[in-house]
Amino acid sequence: MRWLLWSSGSQEEPDNNSSDDVKNISPSSPPCINCSTTNSSSSPAASPASLDTPPAPDTRGANSKKEGNWGSILKPAEWTDFTDLRIVIPTILLTSGILFSLQVYRRYLRRIPIATDISPSYFRRRSLLGKVTSVGDGDNFRMYHTPGGRLAGWGWLPFRKVPTSKKELKDRTIHIRLAGIDAPELAHFGRPAQPYAEDAHKWLTDYLLHRRIRAYIYRGDQYGRVVGTVYVRRFLLRRDVGLQMLREGFATVYEAKTGVEFGGKEMEEKYRQAEQWAKSKKKGLWKDHKKQSKGGWESPREYKTRMTQLEEQTKANNSQSRESSGKRSP
Repeated sequence: MRWLLWSSGSQEEPDNNSSDDVKNISPSSPPCINCSTTNSSSSPAASPASLDTPPAPDTRGANSKKEGNWGSILKPAEWTDFTDLRIVIPTILLTSGILFSLQVYRRYLRRIPIATDISPSYFRRRSLLGKVTSVGDGDNFRMYHTPGGRLAGWGWLPFRKVPTSKKELKDRTIHIRLAGIDAPELAHFGRPAQPYAEDAHKWLTDYLLHRRIRAYIYRGDQYGRVVGTVYVRRFLLRRDVGLQMLREGFATVYEAKTGVEFGGKEMEEKYRQAEQWAKSKKKGLWKDHKKQSKGGWESPREYKTRMTQLEEQTKANNSQSRESSGKRSP
């Protein structure tokens, strides 16, 4: 019997314990934060899903920690950060290298498309390196500027090629006039060709076309060209093109009253000696100089002067004829 009573009493033990727990809760004890504020028996029972939901984490500490990290990152820079040699020396070296590279590019590697784009600071101080693309007359030609030459990749790098078509070369070549010489004129602007003009043009074409040259420039002229002394390598020797033309007898020393340019007194003397040598050897246009001098042999300068006078006379005659026709008309 006692065993039965004990067993029956043990079955009711959970109810007693629960009632004891309810009694032990003091009404003056503070309510739990995560629990409801009232323990009224009339409140509905909590659902199983709400019992399983974990409490919301307190983020106040994380936010304060994050604010502390941003504050340390955005703190004002101190003067010691700018005087640290580990920062100052690499900065100075990098800046100096960039400025030096830009200066080298502007002075030695920047390509000049046409003669009128050449800065006056180049005259008598700098030279131009390039490749001859065409020969217009016996004393002038066009060159494609290749700054730096082969050392800068011209001729062997894929993006450093000299164009070959006329369309690609348009407005991209420098027109150069050989200084100190005057070659016979080809037929142009309605003027007939001068004797030996074709020979002079052919000689200069064979001597320069598609070759690399260096031009020491002195000034620009009224035709949009640049006047200079030109050098080319022939059989490993550096040759003055104007001087060679004088020796071959295909040009004379430039004899204009104004605009004469030789590049110095020494060059002028050298050119005059070459002209006298070709004349004594009867080379080129000096071949029949003595025979034609009585019958009208003329130098390139004399030919240009005669053509200019004829053109002026023709214009004057045309204007007079128009005036006379205007007077006759009613």
